[in-house]
Amino acid sequence: MSENKFPLWLAVSYTLFFIILGINPAFREVWIAEAIPLVIIFGALIFTFRYYRFSNLAYALMAVWLVLHNIGAHYTFANVPFDWFNDLIGSQRNNFDRLAHFSIGFYAFPVAEYLVRKNHCKPLIAGLFGLFAVMAVAAGYEIVEWWYAASAGGEAGIEFLGSQGDIWDAQKDMLADTLGAVFSLILFFIFKTYKQTEN
Repeated sequence: MSENKFPLWLAVSYTLFFIILGINPAFREVWIAEAIPLVIIFGALIFTFRYYRFSNLAYALMAVWLVLHNIGAHYTFANVPFDWFNDLIGSQRNNFDRLAHFSIGFYAFPVAEYLVRKNHCKPLIAGLFGLFAVMAVAAGYEIVEWWYAASAGGEAGIEFLGSQGDIWDAQKDMLADTLGAVFSLILFFIFKTYKQTEN
């Protein structure tokens, strides 16, 4: 594992990506608010790397959300250039935020992988815990979005909320998170990365 350069390559690439997309975002105040969870998650992964290393697949899955959320922070989620996909599914709504929410669910994979590799529980229980953890975080984040939008107000609040006029936006976002978690847990049981040697 000491020769595994994939996490390092991923970290350096993402750092450059974060810096570039931090230059001249659509709304600086929205970018700052959206960047906070990115910095917290990425910082936590960097800090814990010397103590615990996830599988390459787990790091890759976690990177997907970091990248997509970073793009949404730069443009604001409702304004990401994503017309090709919206046209493909016949939607007038920008669905980039749904894709980003789907990728949040990928964090169920490393949660489950950690629990099994540390012998805290069996794979099935770990998978269920990962699923429920994602669902809890998803619900909590929707509350934070509501709070920020209400307190910031104006265009910045609307852009951060990103509901695009959909009264069921929060519920659909949480569903996307959950489906992403289910998808990642299918990969978890297929690839069985939890059988790798503990670091």
